[in-house]
Amino acid sequence: MKIMKFESWVVKRDEQFFDQSRTGNSQMPWDIVVIKITTDTGTEGVGTALAARSGTITEAYLQETIAPVVLGRDPYEREVIWHELWNLDRHLTFFPIYVCGPVDVSLWDIAAKEANLPLYKYMGAYRNQLPVYASGLFHSGVDDYVKEALHYKSLGIQAYKAHPPGPYRLDMQIHEALRAAVGDKFVLMSDPVAEYSLDEAIKVGRHLEKLQFLWFEEPFRDFELYKYEELCRTLDIPIAATETTRGCHWGVAQAIHQKAADIVRADVSWKNGITGTLKIAHLAEAFGLRCEIHTTTMNYMDIVNLHVSCAIRNCEYFEYFVPEHNFQFPMIEQLPIDEFGMITVPEQPGIGVELDWERIKEQCTSYQIKSL
Repeated sequence: MKIMKFESWVVKRDEQFFDQSRTGNSQMPWDIVVIKITTDTGTEGVGTALAARSGTITEAYLQETIAPVVLGRDPYEREVIWHELWNLDRHLTFFPIYVCGPVDVSLWDIAAKEANLPLYKYMGAYRNQLPVYASGLFHSGVDDYVKEALHYKSLGIQAYKAHPPGPYRLDMQIHEALRAAVGDKFVLMSDPVAEYSLDEAIKVGRHLEKLQFLWFEEPFRDFELYKYEELCRTLDIPIAATETTRGCHWGVAQAIHQKAADIVRADVSWKNGITGTLKIAHLAEAFGLRCEIHTTTMNYMDIVNLHVSCAIRNCEYFEYFVPEHNFQFPMIEQLPIDEFGMITVPEQPGIGVELDWERIKEQCTSYQIKSL
């Protein structure tokens, strides 16, 4: 089997998820790039790339640098292609963190379709469903978080993760209000995506322990390993980190070695596809740590995350980024979440969900193709 064609569509999305205080003066329209890799047997592999700031730049990396590596290759050569892209990254390419993942995903999609297996079974199934937690955006006030958590609780979802906006004292008010509103049995997490000082993080973490939150995520930038090490040593609540750590499993290994994370994070967009995410999950398992899979902010790629999560043991939840309608396009269906807050992996061959190709072509601002 040989890869014959590499196509990409830059697709405009009009949603603005954050105000200017979060986006800065640079616009952030959350565009995406859809890619399709086609083999000489006619089998197609599909992935989507985040292009929140510039679809043009994302597509240029894919078409000018990555497509020439992939064309003419056997799609089963996933591992060697994966390592070749790493070498390109080091040799003055410096890929955005989300560029290589969808290419790797597309190669896995081809292989699973050729095997006539759903992706998670092609990887090696461990289960077929997971509980979800609703994971909201930033809000301005305490009541907004409470209202959101109660809404998803009413739908049968049993867990909620807040992204409180700071400063840390407001975040503590949000945490306390959430626990009072949802009750003691409902699962809560906090991810401030913050720049706390160490002492602030300790105060927030001790407060979260009293409120029985499940984990405390990203109170610092992921490269601040000393602060993470001290926080993990000081607190009992598990600290989740490495969401944006560069270097895939090599980068995560440094955090594990320094005891700077109790839970590691990975996803198929930011951690170099399924290949990279599996490396991180298995590394974490070897050290007795959970690898909680992080949303890609794109429902299609989150379905791929679900396949990975169902092929490993050390992931407890599926991150359900809400409100869903912001992240559903270009996937046709909504995520398969039932009234009990469980998400079930698709059983069709490959990734097993359909994209809305009619809308993709309607909203496309750039289409490129390379072929043999």
